[in-house]
Amino acid sequence: MSSDLSPIDKAKFVAAKRAAQFVQSGMKVGLGTGSTAAWLVQCLGERVRDEGLAIKGIPTSSRTAQLARDVGIDVISLDEAQTLDLTIDGADEYDGKLNLIKGGGGALLQEKIVATASERMVVIADASKRVETLGAFPLPVEVIPFGWQTTKALIEETLIGLDVLGRTTSLRMNGDAPFHTDEGNHILDLHLNRIGDPRQLSMIINQIPGVVENGLFLDICDAIVVGYGDGRVEVTDIHEGSVEETRFDFVEKDNIFADIAD
Repeated sequence: MSSDLSPIDKAKFVAAKRAAQFVQSGMKVGLGTGSTAAWLVQCLGERVRDEGLAIKGIPTSSRTAQLARDVGIDVISLDEAQTLDLTIDGADEYDGKLNLIKGGGGALLQEKIVATASERMVVIADASKRVETLGAFPLPVEVIPFGWQTTKALIEETLIGLDVLGRTTSLRMNGDAPFHTDEGNHILDLHLNRIGDPRQLSMIINQIPGVVENGLFLDICDAIVVGYGDGRVEVTDIHEGSVEETRFDFVEKDNIFADIAD
C-alpha cells in the first residue's frame, strides 16, 4: 500500500484491512456501500486472490456488486443466501452505544435489510464519524416517488413533536434531477442537528405513509473497527465491552487502491 494516501484514506484502509480478518472461508458476507466499504471489498479481493479465501458476497448496492465481481468475489443475491454470517459496512455517524446513521451513499434500505439478515454486523469507520449524540449528519429517509412532497410535509409536521434541534428537510438531488435509489425511490435528508431519542424518531417516521425506511441503525451493530491515519486500529465489541488495538505499518508498493475515491 502506498504511503502517499491522505490520513483519512489511510484510516479507512487500515480499518477495512482489520475488518477483513473477521471473514473466514465458507462465510456468506454482506458487503456494504460507500468509500470505506469499497476498501473492504478490495481487501477481501486480495485475500481471495492471495489466500484462496472462498466466500459468497451479498452486496448492498449495484455499485458494490460490480466492484466485488471486479476483484473476484463470488456474488449472490440475498434471496439465494437467506441468512448471512456477517455484514461489514461503513457508517456516517456512530455513538457510544454503536447506534448508527447510514445512507449517505443512498443505499440505506438494502444495507438495513442485509445487516438485519446477518448473524453479526461489523462497522468500519474513521474516528471523525464518532459523535456523542446522533444527528449532526443529515438523517436519510427513503420515500416512494408517488406523493413524495406530501410525505415530506407529513415528516416536517411530525418532527415538531419530537426531540430534535432542526426540522429542515430536503430532497436529495443527482444534478438537476432527484436522486434515485437502487429500488427507484427518492431520499429525503432530515437536517435534525441532534436526535434526542433515536428509537422514538425511527418508529414514528417509519409509520408515515410513503416512508420506506430511515437511516437509523439501532441495536444492529455488534462491533466497530475504527482506523487512524497513523495505522492504529481499535476494535470495540458492544457485547464483550472490550476494546482491542492493533497497528498496521505502511509500506511503499504499488497502490492497488488508487482508484477508490469518496
